[in-house]
Amino acid sequence: MTRPLSRVSPFGEASSFAALTSRQDSDRPRTARPATTATSIASQDIICAITETVLCQICDSQTYAKTVTKIAVFEPTEILFMSSAKESKLFYIIQENIPDTTYTFLDRRFWSEKVGHEYVDRLAFPQDVETIKLTLGGNYFASCCLAAVLKYIELELDRVFTSHSLRIRFEPSQDSMSIDLSTISSLELIQNLQNAKSKDSLFGLLNETLTPMGARLLRANILQPCTENSKLLARYDAVEDLSTKEDMFISVRQALKGFIDADKVLTSLILAPTKHTFQYVEQSVNNVIMLKTYVSSIKSIYKALATAQSSLLMTIRELCAPAGHRAIEQLVEETLNEHVTYQTKPLDLRNQRIYCVRAGVNSLLDVARQTYKEANVDAADLVAKLSESHNLNLDLKFDSARQYYISVPASEVETLPEIFINIYRRKNRIECQTLDLVKLNQKIIDAHNEVINMSDQTIQSLINDVCSEISVLFKVSEAIAMLDMLGAFAELATCNEYIRPELTDVLAIKSGRHPIREKIHMKKFIPNDAYATQQSRFQIITGSNMSGKSTYIRSVALMTIMAQIGCFVPAEYASFPVIRQLFARVSTSDDLEANVSTFAAEMREMAFILRNIERRSMVIVDELGRGTSTTDGLAIAIAIAEALIESRALVWFVTHFRDLALILAERSGVVSLHLAAEISPDISRMVMLYKIAEGPDTTQFYGLAVAKLVNLPPGVLECAQAVSEKLNNIAQRRHSKSKALMLSRKRNLLLSLREQLLQARNGTLEGDALRGWLKKLQDNFVLRMAALEEETAEMSDEVDNDSGTVPADVAQDSLEHLPSQDCAEGASGAEPQTAILISSSSRESVTDPSSREMSHDESPAD
Repeated sequence: MTRPLSRVSPFGEASSFAALTSRQDSDRPRTARPATTATSIASQDIICAITETVLCQICDSQTYAKTVTKIAVFEPTEILFMSSAKESKLFYIIQENIPDTTYTFLDRRFWSEKVGHEYVDRLAFPQDVETIKLTLGGNYFASCCLAAVLKYIELELDRVFTSHSLRIRFEPSQDSMSIDLSTISSLELIQNLQNAKSKDSLFGLLNETLTPMGARLLRANILQPCTENSKLLARYDAVEDLSTKEDMFISVRQALKGFIDADKVLTSLILAPTKHTFQYVEQSVNNVIMLKTYVSSIKSIYKALATAQSSLLMTIRELCAPAGHRAIEQLVEETLNEHVTYQTKPLDLRNQRIYCVRAGVNSLLDVARQTYKEANVDAADLVAKLSESHNLNLDLKFDSARQYYISVPASEVETLPEIFINIYRRKNRIECQTLDLVKLNQKIIDAHNEVINMSDQTIQSLINDVCSEISVLFKVSEAIAMLDMLGAFAELATCNEYIRPELTDVLAIKSGRHPIREKIHMKKFIPNDAYATQQSRFQIITGSNMSGKSTYIRSVALMTIMAQIGCFVPAEYASFPVIRQLFARVSTSDDLEANVSTFAAEMREMAFILRNIERRSMVIVDELGRGTSTTDGLAIAIAIAEALIESRALVWFVTHFRDLALILAERSGVVSLHLAAEISPDISRMVMLYKIAEGPDTTQFYGLAVAKLVNLPPGVLECAQAVSEKLNNIAQRRHSKSKALMLSRKRNLLLSLREQLLQARNGTLEGDALRGWLKKLQDNFVLRMAALEEETAEMSDEVDNDSGTVPADVAQDSLEHLPSQDCAEGASGAEPQTAILISSSSRESVTDPSSREMSHDESPAD
């Protein structure tokens, strides 16, 4: 793997960056510092990401998983480290997990808590200073990082922030769901794994935003879903308000289309270079023009939300009220030409800069403008005369590099007259200039520069006045970003029939749909239900290949994320508990760069999950243990499943190990489900139902049915089917039902009934609806209990000498009845099959000594 450039000095430029330090650095100089309020014994790492100056202090584990995830959310181009951290574990972990990033090391003296507090006093919004200082009082490392980052900006990037103009916010790490990088990638939250340009990802699906601020907020929310019920309920109310009021929704979406990137504009205004250059002066004019466009767009949002009733939309409307930014709007109106607007074409933008400042402010400025205007008229007249004198169809064009140039159709002339210079031939046109036009270009440039320089004093005065009130504009920008994201959610809810989720202690989804797959398979997608409580927290999902198991568990995870960012979900009904950690073990490819096999990658990811899982976590696991031998894979799957059950987290565990469901059936909290498929008796036809159903999968020979789809040689398939049938017969004879297992299943059924009755008591159903639901619950309970009683009775009548162990003579008899000719044609020989049959019976004898003893009493006929 190619490593990004790391360096100590000199500093390097970057457009955004994050600063980190670790309290584990043993060689850090001894300096007095107050004790942090963090209580964890784990290491503490701090990220300062300069976009809106977000400070975060994290109590992390030795794997630094939370730190790495937080950095990934901000996507920094440069990360600052303390110089003593070069050999630290933190540095190597970040270097491995955050690629394409520059690492810069700063001396310890730049990481000063005192300097950090001084920066807060000088740069933070006046109304926020005391609150921020109070917060940073118990977060020593965050203060140090703030000092290092701002000092780096001053000394190396030659930029300073205007006084009291910087947004500074402390972000507690516990207020959002934690999603590790592997889960972000495997669930395709931001980017499609097959095609990076595809919109088939969760972000691509949800990104119906119309502003850059809204898109950034949406991305941050997907990577850090909210865990505060009050915020989520407010977002649900707002989305419902927008989606049910068509006129307001259309007005809001129309108003948002006119917004520029407000965050970028405001940051440009408050961040000034230490040295005044002409480029900065010119860009300042562009910035105030964009500021005027931004301020004038706010009114339309205020009007569009006139009928809003949700508290969040009403708050956004209040922030956009004319009274809030009237002082800034008046400053802009008094200084700038009322007709000036931001343009993207080079010539239009240059003209807007020239006429940006109102006429009459400076008499010399008006003279310079007149010179500029006359030079432009002269250029147009020159081209008109050339066109007439040479009888050519000449057009006057402009670009930033050449300024004015002449364009002529290539079909009109083979050789241009000698007066034309700087000739450049394109496919259908010839571009050129004349000496007189070059001179006029220089005259226009001089006049333009003179106008810009004369406008500078007025422009800088306006910027200084605006910066004193800029906190209002930043809050408006945040409000518009939130409104844009909510508008995108309302668009999705309206167009895709999403429903409002509920926040409860139970995960219950009726007719849920995979949001991304649904978009791809519009009419063919089959919805499914999901239900999980503490009594059904570990769900084993079995089923044939291609039956939809992976899609099912992914849909649950994606809908959970959607619910916790405030979005409606694709279902007929949905309720979710608030999840604080989401883990996904679904990747199946080898990590070639790290020289790690599929199985090793599985174990590494599962080890990470087991170290970090807690009760409020959600885990989806797809076919664990298939990268090694069947015996070892099943053993590891059972051991990991036991640990996941003990964690009390919500787990969906997809597996092809059918024995896993039988072994764990007696455990409290375990349920077995399957994705059904229909296979014809001769295995010639297989129909996927894609519907979740109770109980383990009992479909036989589904692997052979799938193999037939790829046209394996008939001899191979016939041999495989014969072997599979014999092995199934042996397995059925080995299997003995346990009375203890029956009792455990009855106990679980009773516990499930108790939990459902408690939910009914605390739920919202009343009257006939409640009576109907209870009657259905009663009937279902009676049927399931009767089935268990019947199984218990059958078990009591079984012949005691049927131990289920397969003696050697039975194994040999099974082998003799195999179609040897087909096996010879479809396989390499009979010896491997003999080994399979004997090892199957031997393994059972070793694991069940009592069965071995009983098998000696069996007659050859058995």
